[in-house]
Amino acid sequence: VRCRRRLYDLSGFVRLHPGGEQLLRRRAGTDVSAALDGPPHRHSANARRWLEQYYMGELQSDGEEAAPEQPAGSSPPPRGFSFLLQSCPETEKPADAAAPAASRLDPRCKTVDVDKDLVDWRKPLLWQVGYLGEKYDEWVHQPVDRPIRLFHSDFLESLSKTAWYVVFLVWTPVVLYLSWVSYTSLAQGNTRLFSSFTTEYSIPVHKYYFPFIFLLGMFLWSLLEYLIHRFVFHMKPPASNYYLITLHFLLHGQHHKSPFDSSRLVFPPVPASLVIGFFYGVLRLLLPEVLGLSVFVGGLCGYVVYDMMHYYLHYGSPKKGTYLYGLKAYHVKHHFEHQKAGFGISTRFWDHPFRTLIPEETFEKED
Repeated sequence: VRCRRRLYDLSGFVRLHPGGEQLLRRRAGTDVSAALDGPPHRHSANARRWLEQYYMGELQSDGEEAAPEQPAGSSPPPRGFSFLLQSCPETEKPADAAAPAASRLDPRCKTVDVDKDLVDWRKPLLWQVGYLGEKYDEWVHQPVDRPIRLFHSDFLESLSKTAWYVVFLVWTPVVLYLSWVSYTSLAQGNTRLFSSFTTEYSIPVHKYYFPFIFLLGMFLWSLLEYLIHRFVFHMKPPASNYYLITLHFLLHGQHHKSPFDSSRLVFPPVPASLVIGFFYGVLRLLLPEVLGLSVFVGGLCGYVVYDMMHYYLHYGSPKKGTYLYGLKAYHVKHHFEHQKAGFGISTRFWDHPFRTLIPEETFEKED
């Protein structure tokens, strides 16, 4: 596509576009400058920076100096124009080629120059970000399309990365097994609620209650998902605290810096097992053993659904008008524009009572 005279190759981004793959394909070879300003959606400053990563070159009018031959496979330029491909290092992203022209751009289109960035992308980032101080919050919320390396150690690095299907393969058998254990234990008829306080008024928990307890666990997970995302993942670490900044980047900042790093979209099983074990222990303390297990397995299922949905919201291409289509657009807005709202991922339900719902966009054309 082109934006006025600037040409961009979006072939690597077409499936990730929140508006849908078909929408972007229909605009192939056209000028998208009007679409960036809307309607129906005005693209954010981060979206414009993101576009600059795919910069290829500029179109010249036929009266200007002759330009190199047009690259094979690209759309022909408009009549009266020829194609000028800017030279850029083979080892870097085309975004770097846009740097000399950045001064001529709208300030919203200023590129993220990886060579002059605040960190050295050739080294692991985890131990660098803590030195950013007050610049960290702005830096981490300017997303880039680059993979991230966290650790020097290859072993630790491998533990921090996970393919999406690993979560499903690891935790689905656990959910099925614990569901069977919970149901058969309830079927024995020995589980009673409030039995530790009174035997006369304790309430028996029958096996037929298991589906409802399971759904309760999933519902409680959706609340926990919201609370963790808002108050833990989106805490703002003090600018003077190197360790809290480093911890924030490890937990969630890395995902906001590189939102389409496919190996960092789901929770790796090894650290996940520690967190899951903690919540299981809490439920064991609060509820009778079998009842706590039944709630836990519902919550664990909710977590698996959440992780699968999160991956799909980044890499899937849902059909326009569907629930997942709206949820994908909502989540991308959280990444690119509304980082202090839209904390629900698998559902927007909890954003309503906590008043963190991303507002509907109202478009008024500017002169």
